[in-house]
Amino acid sequence: MRLILDGSILKYRSRVHSKLARSLHFPAWYGRNLDALYDCLTDIHEDTELILVNWTAPGLQLMRQVMEDAAAENAHLTVRLESTVDA
Repeated sequence: MRLILDGSILKYRSRVHSKLARSLHFPAWYGRNLDALYDCLTDIHEDTELILVNWTAPGLQLMRQVMEDAAAENAHLTVRLESTVDA
């Protein structure tokens, strides 16, 4: 699965949490916080690439770090930072 998260649209953590929960089918217990995000991302069992585009909002930097930490623990998860989306 390839999921593009555009920071120019998803400017707030709450929007990113909602997009990830829907797109990656997180469980009902997902608490929409950084600890729960890490837990869900490290539990992914299919190859998943998160592409972070326009990820410059200050509030998203900690979330990016959590995603990268989860990717370091889960071989099925890749996080890539881009300034634009490839067509």
